[in-house]
Amino acid sequence: MSPAVRYLMIDCVGNPHSLAVFWGEALGRPVQGSAEGSFIELHEGEPGLSLFFRQGSEPRPAKGRLHLHLNPVDGTLAAEVDRLTGLGATLVSSHPRGSELGWVVLTDPEGNEFRVDSSDAEVAAFLERQRMSGG
Repeated sequence: MSPAVRYLMIDCVGNPHSLAVFWGEALGRPVQGSAEGSFIELHEGEPGLSLFFRQGSEPRPAKGRLHLHLNPVDGTLAAEVDRLTGLGATLVSSHPRGSELGWVVLTDPEGNEFRVDSSDAEVAAFLERQRMSGG
């Protein structure tokens, strides 16, 4: 039998609960736990993957090799970036692909990088315009 991944652990130099609140708002999920260790269930209902925030011992020396990719369920990439920066994320870089599609790299309040891609609706609209124009 193979194991299931239960948590992605995120060590925090600052307050783990504060970072959990940022990610809870970013993902639209409730935060559970306390200041010593907070978590966010990523799926409703059955136990699944969670983000777990705990106190770390020291700042990380370099860019992390693991990061989240977010895909807006509705709306646009630009609107999602505006929402996330309003919550405290910082824009690192923008990567346009073609006319209006692409992705951006942001950091959370502790400097952990994550990526936001164009929404499925944006991609579908782009593909429909391509199909209608014969290209």
